[in-house]
Amino acid sequence: MFKKKFKSFAKINLFLNVGKKFNKTGLHNIQSLVCLINLFDEIKIYKSKKDKIKFTGKFSDNVSLKKNTITDTLSLLRKRGIIDHNTKYNILVKKKIPVFSGLGGGSSNAAFLVKNLILKKKLVNNKSLFSKNIGSDLKLFFGHNQIFQKNLNTVVKLKSKLDFYFVIVYPYLKSSTKEIYSKGKFFSKLKTNTIYENGSKKIIINNLQQEENHLEKIVISKFPIIKKVLLELRLLKKCQFSRVTGSGSACFGVFLTKKSADLGLKKIRKKFPKFWCVVGKTI
Repeated sequence: MFKKKFKSFAKINLFLNVGKKFNKTGLHNIQSLVCLINLFDEIKIYKSKKDKIKFTGKFSDNVSLKKNTITDTLSLLRKRGIIDHNTKYNILVKKKIPVFSGLGGGSSNAAFLVKNLILKKKLVNNKSLFSKNIGSDLKLFFGHNQIFQKNLNTVVKLKSKLDFYFVIVYPYLKSSTKEIYSKGKFFSKLKTNTIYENGSKKIIINNLQQEENHLEKIVISKFPIIKKVLLELRLLKKCQFSRVTGSGSACFGVFLTKKSADLGLKKIRKKFPKFWCVVGKTI
């Protein structure tokens, strides 16, 4: 019997620059350094007589059963003839990535489902189709684990592998990407440089410390507690910098060793005992 089990990894935006909208798509031009981390959802796929999609786990309650990235992906694959209309699937998703957190769980689920359902050649030929119709973030999960997104449509692999540890804090706040983007007027000119493509680890870290997330102020204005979380992360010993990932509401502090991250996690859990706090690592 056909059966697949795989991990669908979360992502962290180490910085995020937001530019003007494209007139045709209505999407903002963006620039970011993105790393996949060892936090993941678990997905199981079985062939079945009819489609059945079920979400379980700690963060499953906030997922719509009627319309989600899994249902959207199956619909698109069939509509374009990439998979057989008559082949049905029973798909079980154990949600371990917080929903509405900026960690990319929904896009990751769609991307990893595509990668495990179709041939590699079909994936290469249809990457832009998936990003356009399901979510622009999908491209972040199709290639390498650590990438520099030069603009909305172009991603490149980092030359130097980053070994970062993260203290991640999710305050159980639903931060809608659409709402956060709608509250800002972005006219930033995206930078033109090759630091993230070719720079050493030391140079990249130094540069990251000078970056920011252009959505962070908007997230803080909606959820003031985020400012306090970021400050407490920043004050932790050996924390390189703290930031909101994506459109939030998850916050993270960056560390260079597991020991320093573990010590930081203990202190953060004491500060915010009601929040979801974990240590993550780049993969």
